[in-house]
Amino acid sequence: MKLYNFPLSGHAHRALLFLSLLGVKTDIVDVDLANGAHKAPDFLKLNPFGQVPVLDDDGVIVADSNAILVYLATKLGRKDWLPDDLQSVATIQKWLSVAAGEIAYGPAAARLITVFKADFRADEVIARAHHILGLVNAELGRHRFIVGDRPTIADVALYSYIVGAPEGNVDLTPHPEVRHWLARIEALPGFVPFPKTAIGLAA
Repeated sequence: MKLYNFPLSGHAHRALLFLSLLGVKTDIVDVDLANGAHKAPDFLKLNPFGQVPVLDDDGVIVADSNAILVYLATKLGRKDWLPDDLQSVATIQKWLSVAAGEIAYGPAAARLITVFKADFRADEVIARAHHILGLVNAELGRHRFIVGDRPTIADVALYSYIVGAPEGNVDLTPHPEVRHWLARIEALPGFVPFPKTAIGLAA
């Protein structure tokens, strides 16, 4: 397998983290986003959206980080990470949607302001971040991982931008269950960290 990656992308880190947790040998190709490599014709053939990550599984191309998580768990028959009972499927899909929605527009957007100079209103995105983190914190007060007492791809989808939230001036101190959950993810065999940027509250 080959993964087109950008080290500072939380979306790319989701895919990289899951591949490592699964122990799948992968060729990593870092894409030079700063110089527009993601908009080059060859890359746009892989992903017309011009985004990382992209997984190339012997010619099967999968773009979008959450799609990659589903693809890998399904292809490899990893029902421990993606159970097939209807309740689990629905709950995991809900949290994948949260990762693509509220997390993207909250903690991820806050980090985009400080790390990439994105033009968002900091007060608005930080408030959104704390709102969704409060909901995640409450859920984690009921079980060790977001869907139950075992990690699933939903945890992988949520992890990267939550752990990076302090870089966007989002304080995790008010969310103790979230902080305990981050530590549980980081203790999993095969864990690889999301590269840190010394900025915001992480400076």
